[in-house]
Amino acid sequence: MTNLLILGGTTEANALARAIADRGIPATYSYAGRVETPRSQPLPVRVGGFGGVDGLVCYIRDHGISHVIDATHPFAARMSGNAVAACHETSTPLVALTRPAWTPQDGDRWYRVSDIPAAVATLDRSAQRVFLAVGRMHLEEFAAQPQHHYLLRLVDEPAGLPLPNCDVVVSRGPFTVEDDLALIQRHHIELVVSKNAGGAGARAKLDAARAQGVPVLMIDRPALPQRTELSSVAQVLDWLAHS
Repeated sequence: MTNLLILGGTTEANALARAIADRGIPATYSYAGRVETPRSQPLPVRVGGFGGVDGLVCYIRDHGISHVIDATHPFAARMSGNAVAACHETSTPLVALTRPAWTPQDGDRWYRVSDIPAAVATLDRSAQRVFLAVGRMHLEEFAAQPQHHYLLRLVDEPAGLPLPNCDVVVSRGPFTVEDDLALIQRHHIELVVSKNAGGAGARAKLDAARAQGVPVLMIDRPALPQRTELSSVAQVLDWLAHS
């Protein structure tokens, strides 16, 4: 019997959940729990971590999960690694629904770094106005460079921030190029710091930076264990039909 576990939290995961629900396929949608008000889903939802590989193994076995679809953020490396290990241990078919990474276009001024610590080290320079588009989880690390004035765009209103000089915009994507261009201009942004998340929902800031001639410090994706990766809901549905 088919019983899916969708590791979600992304636009792609939401589209998959709708397609699965429309077809009446039994499934559970799992949120990591990092957002206070996650989007509602047309499937049963669970929120929170599993307790590492062992916890995910127990969940798969206890709930009779037949397939796991990892549609988490490309930088959710720990969850993705745990999914690979748990599915291997339980002989559960696993596929990742991933977004193609962004690539620079003519006119882009990208400076690529390997990870968050490298991005923090690169900011060891004179004060600038920085659009720090890396999400709430990594703000503490950038507190090591307090000389900059940071613009933060967060899904939820923060309770407290480790950065002494910052402006906060509370907003949920997808975003438009026009709005992001206005945001960059209004805050006099001199540098954008971004994870290479891929997809369309958060790309607008890169197009706006190009239009404004603002450089981008681009953080490469983390390395992940080998797994099957697909890039569309249709491909995942076809995989399900043949697995």
